[in-house]
Formats: sequence, C-alpha cells, structure tokens
Amino acid sequence: MEVGFLGLGIMGKAMLMNLLKNGFKVTVWNRTLSKCDELVEHGASVCETPAEVIKKCKYTIAMLSDPSAALSVVFDKDGVLEQICEGKGYIDMSTVDAETSLKINEAITGKGGRFIEGPVSGSKKPAEDGQLIILAAGDKALFEESIPAFDVLGKKSFFLGQVGNGAKMKLIVNMIMGSMMNAFSEGLVLADKSGLSSDTLLDILDLGAMTNPMFKGKGPSMNKSSYPPAFPLKHQQKDMRLALALGDENAVSMPVAAAANEAFKKARSLGLGDLDFSAVIEAVKFSRE
Repeated sequence: MEVGFLGLGIMGKAMLMNLLKNGFKVTVWNRTLSKCDELVEHGASVCETPAEVIKKCKYTIAMLSDPSAALSVVFDKDGVLEQICEGKGYIDMSTVDAETSLKINEAITGKGGRFIEGPVSGSKKPAEDGQLIILAAGDKALFEESIPAFDVLGKKSFFLGQVGNGAKMKLIVNMIMGSMMNAFSEGLVLADKSGLSSDTLLDILDLGAMTNPMFKGKGPSMNKSSYPPAFPLKHQQKDMRLALALGDENAVSMPVAAAANEAFKKARSLGLGDLDFSAVIEAVKFSRE
C-alpha cells in the first residue's frame, strides 16, 4: 500500500517510521524539508509540496500541529486542494476543532475527494510502538480502506460517525488528561511542601484506584524536574482552549478544565511551551513561591 504523509513533528515522524517498517511505500512532505532526510534513508520518497504528494498518492495522511497548520496545508498555494480529486482520499489525523474538520471536509469533497478525520489518543511512545487510539469520522468506505494503515499505527480504531465527532472526542479526551495532569502536579507539589516524599506519593497512587499509565510514566521525571517532550505543553494548552470552546457551544460548565487551562497558560508564559505538558508542574511551583 502506498500512502502520502504530511507533517514530521514528534508524532508524525514516529507514525511514518512505523509505516515504513511495516512495508508501506510512503511519500512525505514537511514544511522544513530537511527533516525528511532521515526518512529517505529508511526508504521514504520526498515531495516539495503537499499538492505533489496528493497527485502521486491515492491516500494521504496529515499529522499537523494545530488548526491553522491543518487549514494552511489544504488551502494555501501548492496545497492539497490543487490536486485532490475523485478517487483520492485525505485522512487528517491532526488534533483540531470540529469546525476546522468540517471546513476541510467540505473543501475535499467539493473537489470529488473523500475525507476522514482521525485524531489520535496517545503521545510519542505509543506512536513509536504503534499503540495509538484512532478516533475516526467521515467517509465510512475510506475508513475501511485505511484499516491496514490504522492497524500499524494504533491498537484500536473507532469509527464515530459524521465529520466533527472525531475532533470533539479527541478534545474531550485531552481535556480530561490536562485536568488530571494539573491535579497530579498540585498533589506532587503539595506533598513536597508538606514535608512528605513525592516519590512515596507515587508509590501510594500506583497501588490504589487512581493508578494509571500517565501518573506512572510521568511522575518520576516530574519529581526530577525533567520534561522531555512527548506531547508539548503548548499543544496541550491549545487542546484545553478548544475543549473549553466546545463546552461553551454546548452550555456545559467546566470549572475544573478552565482552572487547568489557566495553569497551562501560566506555564507557557514561563517559556515552557516546547517542553512536555507535564512541565505544568512548574507553574504550580511558581504560584506557591
């Protein structure tokens, strides 16, 4: 199976490598083309524009940083719309809001192409291990045709119906994750300031009903003030903002998420946006100094 791939960030690179390792022929584009060099060594082909990738490939996957990047790749000069046509499928796995997905869907289908959104739950390590959770919505036939690729990229693929549902589900998942991370950070800082061992707190949490892979995976590094980026904090804050907007649209009160968003915003103002989202603990520490 041959696929195109747009975007080589932390997630995109890991996903593309899995496709190559599993026998897929992949043609890649990235805004900074030099980032493609390593992938060429592993067998990928490179195009200079998104339009060229679309022209060459029947199926193209995009994994981009935010709504503006997702829209730019589609609508700008030399973008997806210049070559999308009947018989071609576009799979946007970026985390965006439903409005962005609907706008892209309308443009793609208006040119005769087919579209599914497929945002993923999971960060760098699950992407490297092919253990993502794929939240797809849109053209059901294209979803079925994409299963061979999805089975390489993830451990489970959900089809959620009409375009927009995948985006909404992903924002809800990340809103819960961000709120949990903020509460977790407060607990670690509170334990330390109370004269308790935050490492012992991790052991206690791991033995109880609140045990989860995020606390277990992130906690030890957080206690060492180490935040290698698996999921950049700036992207988590973007997702919190979009989830809160979704809450406004549906008149859902979300005070916990709103408070967590403020903590992530504070962390960004401290210059921590490119670190892992667990660096939000530094904003909690700052607020207590």
